[in-house]
Order: sequence, then C-alpha cells, then structure tokens
Amino acid sequence: MDFKGSDTLPGPRTEDQLPHTAQAAVKIVIVGGFGVGKTTMVGSVSEIRPLTTEETMTQAGIGVDDDYGSESKTATTVAMDFGRISITEKLVLYLFGTPGQERFWFLWNGLFEGALGAVVLVDTRRLEVSFDVMGRLEEGGVPFVVAVNSFPDAPRYPVEELRTALDLSPEIPIIECDVRRRASSKDVLMTLMRFLHSLAMSGALT
Repeated sequence: MDFKGSDTLPGPRTEDQLPHTAQAAVKIVIVGGFGVGKTTMVGSVSEIRPLTTEETMTQAGIGVDDDYGSESKTATTVAMDFGRISITEKLVLYLFGTPGQERFWFLWNGLFEGALGAVVLVDTRRLEVSFDVMGRLEEGGVPFVVAVNSFPDAPRYPVEELRTALDLSPEIPIIECDVRRRASSKDVLMTLMRFLHSLAMSGALT
C-alpha cells in the first residue's frame, strides 16, 4: 500500500479502538506449560483480533520440548499472545499469553512486569509443569488463580485434591474451564478480578 502524498498514517482499525467509556486498563498474564491452552484462551475471549507469535514446530524441539498430551500440535508460541477484553464499560483487560516451552521462559520476566494478576492454566495430565510456573509468579509477587482446562482425555479430580497436589494456599481460587468457549474463559478472568478485588480490600494487594 502506498502512502506517498498522505499527511497521515492509517490508525487502528475501528474494531480495535478502545471503547470511549474505558477509564482503566489492567495487564493480565496467562501462563502455563506447553500446550495447556494459553493461545486458545486469548483467542476465544479477546474482543479484538488477537496478536499471536506462533511458529511451526520443527525437529529442533524433539527431545527438548515436553509435548506430552500435545503431540498433535504443529505450531507453538515463541514470544507472546495478545488480546483485549472489556470487563465493564469502564474496565479493560489487556491479556498477554506467555510461551509455554521452557526454552522461551526467559521472556517471562518482561511479560510479568506491570501485571496486576495472572491466570495459571493447568492440564491434570501434567500437573508437575505447573510448579515452576507458580513459583515464578510468587517470586515476582504476581497474584494468580488456577484454571483447570478440561481436556477430553484428562483425569478429573476434586478441587481440594488439586489444591493439595499443587500445594496451593486456601485463598487461591481454582476453577474448571474449557478455554475453547468464550463464556468459560471470561468466567476465569472474572474469578481473577474478584480475587484481586478481595486482596485489595484486605490490603494484601499494593
């Protein structure tokens, strides 16, 4: 497209512009191991066309990336996913999905900066990959909720068993979800916002 002779550059698409009623914007990160559904969640809930940085998976990842339960994946996030959702007329959430492969975790520090809270997506077939994820959030002082993505072949456990297995404190919410469904993904975000509000009211969130 040729913009010669024009005094202006094209601005954002109409559908990507912030609602005129928006008064506050909050950064939220969506984290988890490889293949737990982060890109799917951002895509399902975002009110704008999401930005993704997916690249085709190659043989370079064989023996390096843990693809258990995700053997059919042909692409993976190498930097971040980005989306946006209006929770109310005044409150907008900016969503940043992190790369799940451990070799890209060095990018997490920048993505965590300025985040008010996080969603930790969990696959019950691979609970062990969640410990490092939650540990990094705790080290960074980022409050989080745990969302258990319901894969068809994944075992299901009572919430309290999951809380014990993940060594979570009683106040951290755990919610089941299907990230393919917009309503379910939005429920997860609303759970996080209620949790952050409770922390703010108690003085635990600074």
